[in-house]
Amino acid sequence: MTASPDYQAILETIAAKVRPLAAQGRVADYIPELAKVPADKFAMAVHTLDGRRFAVGDADERFSIQSISKLFTLLMALRMKKETLWQRVGREPSGNPFNSLVQLEHEQGIPRNPFINAGALVITDVLCRHFVQADRAVLEFLRRLSGATDLNFDSAVAESEAEHGYRNAAMANFIKSFGNLDSPVDTVLQSYFRQCAVRMSCQELATAGLLLANHGTVPASGEALLTPSEAKRINAILLTCGTYDAAGDFAFRVGLPAKSGVGGGILAILPGELAVAVWSPALDENGNSLAGAMALEHFTTLTGRSVF
Repeated sequence: MTASPDYQAILETIAAKVRPLAAQGRVADYIPELAKVPADKFAMAVHTLDGRRFAVGDADERFSIQSISKLFTLLMALRMKKETLWQRVGREPSGNPFNSLVQLEHEQGIPRNPFINAGALVITDVLCRHFVQADRAVLEFLRRLSGATDLNFDSAVAESEAEHGYRNAAMANFIKSFGNLDSPVDTVLQSYFRQCAVRMSCQELATAGLLLANHGTVPASGEALLTPSEAKRINAILLTCGTYDAAGDFAFRVGLPAKSGVGGGILAILPGELAVAVWSPALDENGNSLAGAMALEHFTTLTGRSVF
């Protein structure tokens, strides 16, 4: 059996290599509250299925997870709706920006996948029909997976998103016009903005990600939340759709299923072994963390670990 890599040494090497990249990206200034986050922040955490934890940088500092929340809302919706979920949202890469409305017209209000904004709104609608307060249910689910009972929303970020969320509002109304949104548009939007504003650290995200690394079972409790088949399928969608319209390039460079967010976080999964979370707020042109994506590329290169 191949010896386990020296993850701590590798993380420290990666941090030294990628920190300078932050100066080349820009924070998500279209959400004013996110624009206030220092661009030079960096953190990375690796949690393995056998209980080892490694970290570098600001790995205990919480940040707005933004679209990483879409992974966990998909998990919740899939548990409830099973295969019928795919009647309302597709499983294909979009090839367009995450906030594009273009495809909805041609595809009759069925979003291309659950990780673009349109798809995430449909998933949020599923939760809104099932829970009295869907955003609270998402928060409790994240607390359960991460083991951090004090996780909470960043109300200032949620309010900032709501105040400037015209495109998401247009998208939700457009989907509603095709009959693919059952709840009131405002209910869906407010829940969506709040789930994106949950604050988590890289350590907490890596712990939460172990569910998918462990084929649908929470390692700490042994609780099976997904079947191995469901976990496999979610990992597949992460690989093909999880990093916006850069998913192909990300798979080529990194080779791990991953979900990114415009808060600068990326959560990646190596099934059967580990979860790794990285945070660097400065983004590339696709909305992915510039230093974060490079850190994960170095990680798979230096460890020799990927799904390929």
